[in-house]
Amino acid sequence: MNKLIHKPTDGELEILQILWKIGPSTVKAVNEHLNEHKDVGYTTTLKMLQIMFEKGLCVREAEGKLHIYKPAIKEQQVKKNYLKDMIDHVFDGSPMEMVMQTLGNYKASPDEINDLKKLLKDLESK
Repeated sequence: MNKLIHKPTDGELEILQILWKIGPSTVKAVNEHLNEHKDVGYTTTLKMLQIMFEKGLCVREAEGKLHIYKPAIKEQQVKKNYLKDMIDHVFDGSPMEMVMQTLGNYKASPDEINDLKKLLKDLESK
């Protein structure tokens, strides 16, 4: 469940985020969550989940007539891979440049700033 073989497409990533958030789900449940933000047909969601199953991005278990889908890859592994790609390709391998760009363009909440300060202290003490 750790090694990422296929990089998820944007649509697959959206479905994975739903599965990570709500847990093992039916096609209907995933489709309902997708439809909170955009109009997606049930058959489109079904086809996406079938493709994701074939790619090894999710697993499927039968419960009677229903299929229950759950992620086959960990959220943190996907985030790590996307972040590494972005740092390597967009920020020329510099994580600091990415952090500076992010903090310069987005307003961090006081809690996020405190978390960042704590992280910096932890990194300094290592």
